[in-house]
Amino acid sequence: MPKAGIIYNDVKPIAGRVAIELEEKFTAAGWDVCITTGAGGMLGYSTPDSPVCHTPIEGLTPPGFDSETQFAVVLGGDGTVLAASRLVAPCGIPMLTVNTGHMGFLTEAYLNQLPQAIELLMAGEYEIEERAMLTIKVFRGDSLQWEALCLNEMVLHREPLTSMCHFEIAVGRHAPVDVAADGVIISTPTGSTAYSLSAGGPVVIPGVPALQLVPICPHSLASRALVFPDTEPVNIYPVNTPRLVMVVDGNGGCYVLPEDRVHVERSQYCAKFIRLQSPEFFRVLREKLGWGLPHIAKPTSVELP
Repeated sequence: MPKAGIIYNDVKPIAGRVAIELEEKFTAAGWDVCITTGAGGMLGYSTPDSPVCHTPIEGLTPPGFDSETQFAVVLGGDGTVLAASRLVAPCGIPMLTVNTGHMGFLTEAYLNQLPQAIELLMAGEYEIEERAMLTIKVFRGDSLQWEALCLNEMVLHREPLTSMCHFEIAVGRHAPVDVAADGVIISTPTGSTAYSLSAGGPVVIPGVPALQLVPICPHSLASRALVFPDTEPVNIYPVNTPRLVMVVDGNGGCYVLPEDRVHVERSQYCAKFIRLQSPEFFRVLREKLGWGLPHIAKPTSVELP
């Protein structure tokens, strides 16, 4: 019996209704179905009284989801997709992402395209695109305090108010550098169109084996975004800061103390996205972010040469 998964945003009623309809459709077609919400992939916010909410990376996988699951249909917006990637990446389960949110930059299909998409899915007529992920770990001495999978970016900054932070950052075996900024971002190519882009970082096409380090509002004209090979791990040491907070994929994280070390490296796991048509990143950039649109309006009422 073939096996499928469904992950949905339980905050959006329409996502819940569609999830139930899909479960019935798969079951009627002879599929074994596992269903869960995206909440299981949320990272839980730490508090000063509970500075670490540590769940091992492999501990987030929902019951029933395993390597036998052929695919998972994800119903939600980008936040649900980010959470779902943490749930299924350790099992290598491909995701068909369906937008029930707003921008849906990471989604493949819309609800009105879902019937046709499911037919292609059940027939196995699709491609799989792999996206690099990060493994984020916080160490205190040699003790692992916290870890998480990350598809977009890791952000380290001061809480509660944004103010100057000082970091010592070592990329691979290169000499450490000092950065003074409101915070720092370590981003994957997928995350280059998220917070990193807003902070002045470049767009990196998925598939490029690179990561980027982006200072947030740096206190130096010389501090600019750095793109480096994804084979290079990054170690970040807070300097002269009472306490920082780390946010992963805009979702949660933990407090980072001056004696802590944040270790970032490309993960052994990757997010697998189901593509119903050949991936075309520039089309997504144009549709979602307006990239490459004509800089001069061309009236449709006249014939241009």
